[in-house]
Amino acid sequence: MNPIRKIAFVVNQEKHGALKLGRDLAGISRENGVKTKFTSRTLLPAGYLKGYDACCVIGGDGTLLGVARESARSQVPIIGVNRGSLGFLTTFSAEEARANFPLLLRGGYRVDDRAMLDCSTGTGVHDLALNDVLIKDEINSRLVRLEVFADDELVTEYICDGLIFSTPTGSTAYNLSAGGPIIHPAAGVIAMTPICPHTLSNRAIIFRDNVRLRVINRTPDSRLLVAMDGQRNLRVSTRSPIDISVAKLRLPLAQQREYSHFSVVRTKLKWSGGLVDKS
Repeated sequence: MNPIRKIAFVVNQEKHGALKLGRDLAGISRENGVKTKFTSRTLLPAGYLKGYDACCVIGGDGTLLGVARESARSQVPIIGVNRGSLGFLTTFSAEEARANFPLLLRGGYRVDDRAMLDCSTGTGVHDLALNDVLIKDEINSRLVRLEVFADDELVTEYICDGLIFSTPTGSTAYNLSAGGPIIHPAAGVIAMTPICPHTLSNRAIIFRDNVRLRVINRTPDSRLLVAMDGQRNLRVSTRSPIDISVAKLRLPLAQQREYSHFSVVRTKLKWSGGLVDKS
């Protein structure tokens, strides 16, 4: 990759050690002649990353999700450094970041382009999600009746606590907790997983990535909550359809050159078993 000449740091100060780590990495950057800027705001204003070569996010996956929209719109790669818990997206440890940052600044990384979801609530307002779009009752934890169409063809009517629409990247988040499948991030699909469906035969469905999905609320006297990455809510009127598709923009996510998705999954989910030495 091209060397990094300008880098922005987004640091979640609520995470232990994140502020010091951010200052250390910013210092390494300046020592290598790289221009820096630094913020603790995890929801970036439009245009914040314009003209920068990379954005280093220090925190947890939630911190990175807050930066993802602006990164995708500016096409500025994110270097995610984990100071949270699981860290499926923030795959660099603090030790790896400190040791490898000069190499990263010289272009020693690769970029994975991650699919995102575009969601419209029928009011002309669109938003992007890297992990998932959640649809449920706006106020109560009660069953909702949701009709789902794929390319204008009826899929079924769900009676459930809600629906999760997930990217492959987000398949290890809420989707996994709700019993959905783990999907390789390079797979061109959308997963739809019902939450506690009233009909036990209702299970996750995998759609191709160019599908146009529509959800219609058939629940009497109910308004829906549409949550993007668990951080931002879209307003939706009682009978407005909710449209979901794969976004044209993709998130550029910086990884170590030897990054292995399944190695991360094995580590984070504490799967047993490992490589067998056959020598």
